[in-house]
Amino acid sequence: MDLTKNGKLLCDLRKAKGLTQKEVAEILGVVPKTVSKWERGNGFPDVSTLSALADIFNVSERALLSGELKQNREEAGNMKRTKFYVCPHCALFMQGTGQGMVTCCGKQLEALKPRAADSEHHLTVSEIEDDFYLEFNHPMTKEHYISFIAYVRFDRVLTLKLYPEQDAAVRFPKMRGGKLYYYCNNHGLFELKI
Repeated sequence: MDLTKNGKLLCDLRKAKGLTQKEVAEILGVVPKTVSKWERGNGFPDVSTLSALADIFNVSERALLSGELKQNREEAGNMKRTKFYVCPHCALFMQGTGQGMVTCCGKQLEALKPRAADSEHHLTVSEIEDDFYLEFNHPMTKEHYISFIAYVRFDRVLTLKLYPEQDAAVRFPKMRGGKLYYYCNNHGLFELKI
């Protein structure tokens, strides 16, 4: 751990929030000299204070420990780098680009890794008017179903939520050069280039 680097980050974050060392100290219940010591690199907050500092500055504890905020400029805004997350407890799904920490039901979620469709998760794509018509040969029971499907291009992500006992078919506006991602609640995420 580079205390000088950590201290500079703490100082920069405090100034960006428009707070004084005294104000940060009051929020944390420490004396201002302690905050000054951290910012000069002559010490580091303990574990309980680190969590409170992360909340004050709206950053992760990991960023405070590493002493740097990594900005993912090449990933930000590029929809082709969309990552999908599904909570194993409540089945909520989320998506995002770039690096981030996604949590649900008190657990940190890992981005799903897509794989090529197999025979059980085959998707048929046909064209109807100005749309793609997608049909799954997949059960749609409460125990085993396709939960969502997303059409991803470089400039947009269109996502449809599917529910058990509904038809295993959807329509998307026709756009060339994208990928389809779909999630089976029992077998994970699949992808198909169209």
